[in-house]
Amino acid sequence: MTSFERTFPAGFLFGAATASYQIEGAVKEDGRGQSIWDTFSATPGKVANGDTGEVACDHYHRVTEDVALMRELGLDAYRFSVAWPRIQPDGVGPANPLGLAFYDRLVDELLEAGIRPVVTLYHWDLPQALEDRGGWRSRDVAGWFADYTAHVVGALGDRVRHWTTLNEPWCSSMLSHAVGAHAPGHRDPMEGLLTAHHLMLAHGTAVPVIREHCAGAEVSITLNPTQVHGPSDPTDADLDAVRRADNALNGVFFGPLFHGTYPPGMLDDVAHLTDGSFVHDGDLETISAPLDNLGVNNYFPTRVAATPEGAEPAGTLHLLPGCERVDEVAPHPPVTAMGWEQSPESHRMIVERSARESGLPVYITENGSAWDDTVSPDGAVHDPERVAYLQAHLAAVADAVEAGTDVRGYFAWSLLDNFEWSYGYDKRFGIVHVDYDTQVRTVKDSGREYARILAAHHGAEHA
Repeated sequence: MTSFERTFPAGFLFGAATASYQIEGAVKEDGRGQSIWDTFSATPGKVANGDTGEVACDHYHRVTEDVALMRELGLDAYRFSVAWPRIQPDGVGPANPLGLAFYDRLVDELLEAGIRPVVTLYHWDLPQALEDRGGWRSRDVAGWFADYTAHVVGALGDRVRHWTTLNEPWCSSMLSHAVGAHAPGHRDPMEGLLTAHHLMLAHGTAVPVIREHCAGAEVSITLNPTQVHGPSDPTDADLDAVRRADNALNGVFFGPLFHGTYPPGMLDDVAHLTDGSFVHDGDLETISAPLDNLGVNNYFPTRVAATPEGAEPAGTLHLLPGCERVDEVAPHPPVTAMGWEQSPESHRMIVERSARESGLPVYITENGSAWDDTVSPDGAVHDPERVAYLQAHLAAVADAVEAGTDVRGYFAWSLLDNFEWSYGYDKRFGIVHVDYDTQVRTVKDSGREYARILAAHHGAEHA
């Protein structure tokens, strides 16, 4: 194993992340309502092997055990999400006290263990009752989300300072409504654009609600931007493909959130889909509410080219609004078990761009890799590929910091192997292995290396 000896600034936060539907299980307990992911994963053909999050990692019943694991690893912080259907089973109305009690206990156990809670309000599990009323396609969702936010922050804001409104709104808009790979599984480019706008509107509406209910709150949104690369010798058409793809992958959020406008050319590119009337007066002012930091989730770059004349588009990028003649180009090796390109340099580039676009301090709120992990005869999980990925991407973060980018923390994805959305349980991202039959947790070599890096960092802080 290669030794990792890079250093990070004093106060740099090291943590791990999870999401409610991916780990909690207990989908029918204590008054929890149905989510769109319960519906989607129960639909034949939508999720590998017909897997669902019904049990997942059984975290709902194993909070104490899992917090003890975090403490063993030496985590500074734990980033988790709240399941909206646990708080409001029908998506609206009074809060479910049993749902709030679960997160109340989790926060208390984290604080007792000396671990900072970092709370994400929405990580894709919209109440099915709200989907039945239009979901993210309806402008009413901004008000629904603000009410939900008030319930959660009102209950936890006396102890939780770090709040994230949305996790990866690109996935809950474009991947879910234009590409159709995630719940609710629609394929309509205009729906992708419309839901992206409404997600940002909900975010902007919730920001002052968080500040009202939590004195001293640090408010954020987490995006999943990707470095877009074109061919090494691009034509004009290739350059235009890069621009279009970058707008649909990155600019659609960077522009409204941080510049108060959609990126150059984007609304012209989608003029055949919309007249732009979905943007109401005052929306962009609401969306661009001031934030305290930006969360960045990044795993891989994206490679594109213009679709050759007479050819059918390759990949799925052509399904995005304004990207009808954009090809998705195969990743450069080496790749992970997800088929995702490993490019620490691209990781550094998108982190630096995110800081420039937002003008904010940045946290790496997710970064990690999937591999075909197995428990060895010695009872350990040896995952040298993940160790190497972790070290290389942490080094890229250190490079960005040394070049002047204000990066304040890194959260490994994921604390636990879990329900990996449409891939079900086929893909393992955890630094802790989960046997789904027995629910036994085993810290992988990557988890032990992460713990070593954290201990070295804190040792240097206190030297």
